Amino acid sequence: MKLLLADDDPQLLRALRITLTSQGYEILTAVDGAAAISAAIAQHPDLLILDLGMPRLDGVEVIHAVRGWSEAPILVVSGRAGTADKVEALDAGADDYLTKPFSVEELLARVRALTRRVPQRDPARQEAPDLVVQLGEITVDLAARSVVDTAGGGRRQIRLTPTEWQMIDLLARNAGRLVTRQTLLTHIWGTEHVTDTGYLRLYMSQLRKKLERDASAPRFLLTEPGMGYRLQLAGGDGVASRA
Repeated sequence: MKLLLADDDPQLLRALRITLTSQGYEILTAVDGAAAISAAIAQHPDLLILDLGMPRLDGVEVIHAVRGWSEAPILVVSGRAGTADKVEALDAGADDYLTKPFSVEELLARVRALTRRVPQRDPARQEAPDLVVQLGEITVDLAARSVVDTAGGGRRQIRLTPTEWQMIDLLARNAGRLVTRQTLLTHIWGTEHVTDTGYLRLYMSQLRKKLERDASAPRFLLTEPGMGYRLQLAGGDGVASRA
């Protein structure tokens, strides 16, 4: 599996390259944002690990550029610990955020969790029927990996990150039923993050901003306090059909 590391700290790049190579990953490196975009276009890595404070183009600009054509998971590794920085990176399309300084064990756990999301399709495997979910004027097609907003007679595409796709997929396939926080955390991030409920709330907030008309008063992505979340498909607005 091919990983792209982008950071302007050469010592950190060298250390991460040695660590990840020892785990069997093929490693590419870039020392600034422009070089990261060029490497991503030329090499098509399976996972990107990006710093935010890079020269030429910063990490958020790299995320925007890459998300225009790639769904490869993106892990931000940054010294910026503020919530606003995390939200900006997640809004841009990052899938995970790790604050410096960090332990090697935590980095490897985050990488394992993200690489599990790289699609590995078995043509012989019979999958469950695909769902098309209608959330008011927003149509979520899980098979086509497409979200379209038709409000006002228009047709606006909404992009979800790989992590957001995993969240809505699990909720849609359990529509109307409670999905516990532990189930979501284990399914998406692995058992290493089964207690990271605050982390889950941050990602759910991002998903609501994209799929709810009013993220502060959600109609479809509901919280069950102390337990988890439910995709409520009630009335005519939230019908889920199987393709």
